[in-house]
Amino acid sequence: MSSPAPRTVITFGTFDVFHVGHLKVIERAAALGDRLVVGVSADELNLRKKGREPVFSEGERLAIVAALKPVDEVFVEESLELKRHYIEQYAADVLVMGDDWAGKFDEFGDICEVVYLSRTPAISTTALIEKISGGS
Repeated sequence: MSSPAPRTVITFGTFDVFHVGHLKVIERAAALGDRLVVGVSADELNLRKKGREPVFSEGERLAIVAALKPVDEVFVEESLELKRHYIEQYAADVLVMGDDWAGKFDEFGDICEVVYLSRTPAISTTALIEKISGGS
């Protein structure tokens, strides 16, 4: 009897000003399979998406995420439009996204399972950055 093929999970994020909410989503994503691949948003993508550059550079954010025990592989996500390509490139069985994206990636259900995880309440990178910088 052959063992089932390992399940690859893929998720994406900026992972700037790394906090416990980031860690929880990575741990929960990893628990859905045997191998976790994480796409870290390129600096340029983050600028387009959020209107500001990340506090930590692309290279620093890649290094932080790669050092986490549950993470097997990291890569730079250059464009939101390339999600299907990344899922296929890494042969992902499961796509995990935060529930703030609920329904936005259902189209990939034809090539993998799509799971939306709830975010950790009251933790927001943007709010943390504002608090640290003395904003409101």
